[in-house]
Amino acid sequence: MQNNPVVIVLAAGKGERFLASGGAVHKLEASLAGVSVLDRVVQAVIASGLPMHIVRHSPGQGGMADSIAAGVRATADASGWLILPGDLPLIQSASLKRVADGLLTNKVVVPTFGQRQGHPVGFRRECFDALVRLSGEEGARSVIKTYRQMDQVLDLSLDDVGLVTDVDTLDDLSSAEKIFACHVDGQNSGQKD
Repeated sequence: MQNNPVVIVLAAGKGERFLASGGAVHKLEASLAGVSVLDRVVQAVIASGLPMHIVRHSPGQGGMADSIAAGVRATADASGWLILPGDLPLIQSASLKRVADGLLTNKVVVPTFGQRQGHPVGFRRECFDALVRLSGEEGARSVIKTYRQMDQVLDLSLDDVGLVTDVDTLDDLSSAEKIFACHVDGQNSGQKD
C-alpha cells in the first residue's frame, strides 16, 4: 500500500459549458498565461510530491462520480485519495499537502476558502467501497454526507483561492487570469530591493 494518498485528477468531462460560452478548445486545453489549464493542475500536483492518477475517460454515465470511481479503482492500493477536478489551474501545491496531512487523523478532509467548499476533497482508505460505487454527476457528495453524519469530516480552512477557482466558461478563464496576474505581480514586487 502506498503511504501517501493519490491525487485523482478528473479530466474526463466534456467541457460543454466552456464551449457554449465561446471557447474554441476544451476548457482543460485553454491557455492560462501560456500554459494549459490541465497542465497547471498537473504542475501543482508534481510540486506537492504526491502521486497522481489522471482520469481522462470514465465508464458508465461519464459523470464526475463515474470518474472518481474509475480513478479510485485504478489506484486501489493507495492509502487515500485527493479528488481534484482538472479545471482548478490556480490550486497551490501546499494546499494539496495540507489536505493529504489532514488524512493522517481524519477519514474525510474538505478544504474551504472563505465560506466556500473547495477541492481537492481528501478520502482515507476506509472510504474505498463507497467511492468505487459512485456513479452519475453528483461527485462524492453522498460519501462526504455519510461521514459528516458520523462526525468524521475535517473542514480545513485554507488561504488558497485556487481551491474554488474553476474554469467552466470563458468568463471564468478571464477571472482566473486576473487572479494569476495579481499573484505573479505580488510575488515579483516582494522580490524587489
